[in-house]
Amino acid sequence: MPGRPPTVEDMQTPNTLGEFLRARREQVHPQDVGLRAIGQRRTPGLRREEVALLAGISTDYYLRLEQGRDRTPSAQVTAALARALRLDPDQTAYLHGLVRPRPRPGRSRPQQVPAGTRLLVDSLPMPAFVEDRYLDVLAANPVARALSPNLRPGTNRLLAAFLDPGERELFEDWEQATAAAVGQLRAVTGAHADDPRMAALVGELALKSERFRKLWARHDVVRRAGGPARLHHLEVGALELHREKLVVAGTDDQVLVVYHAEPGTPSARALARLATIAAGSADESEESREPVRDPRWHLPPA
Repeated sequence: MPGRPPTVEDMQTPNTLGEFLRARREQVHPQDVGLRAIGQRRTPGLRREEVALLAGISTDYYLRLEQGRDRTPSAQVTAALARALRLDPDQTAYLHGLVRPRPRPGRSRPQQVPAGTRLLVDSLPMPAFVEDRYLDVLAANPVARALSPNLRPGTNRLLAAFLDPGERELFEDWEQATAAAVGQLRAVTGAHADDPRMAALVGELALKSERFRKLWARHDVVRRAGGPARLHHLEVGALELHREKLVVAGTDDQVLVVYHAEPGTPSARALARLATIAAGSADESEESREPVRDPRWHLPPA
């Protein structure tokens, strides 16, 4: 039925490779790759035959790739497609991941944050937390929980960002932040296309959030990196922060996220007030050690 929102089953068996190739093809103009735009074009970007020409493959073979009738191009063809579509390094890595995904995982075990990392999180005077590839919060210090109730262990940040109106009020750059989060999730799915937990998460969001569906359909790929963040907290006011993301060595895609402010700025003083508020909630100090299962946002492990 036209206009039908995708189901979880749709997200588990997609033609992701073909959809990605088409989305990237539509973003490249003929003049970008040294071709002349001849005649009126019904669709944006390059034509299929132009991509095939640039990649040195037949138009019929490229059509099979886009339609999902062939999903295993050689490494040489994959590299040629990346060049033809002018993919950046992150998009190229994603494309190779789609073609050569990791083996389908078995039943996942609850992730354990290394003890040293947990001690570091608890000792930092600014908001800090650890998340996994699904953006599940695994550990968080009191300042992080004071910043947002969705920064509690057991909460999925992506579900919260799209489904909790409070997150839109907290993040002044909510549209930019959600677009980046979806791009980061897309980057991870390249190598984990058969991950049932990933498919369930994407399906849940696609069913419940129109904005997520639109962002997911763009097939943007964004590297997991830090950057600026603009927030407005109900108790301490405006916050102009820097967000750092550090890979936790020896783990399965865990990342330490830290929010900090320029010293001497109003945002630094606001963070200090937030830390004072967090310190006053002594009864929460142990909650970072025991996951809190929020039924609104959390998806159980696959």
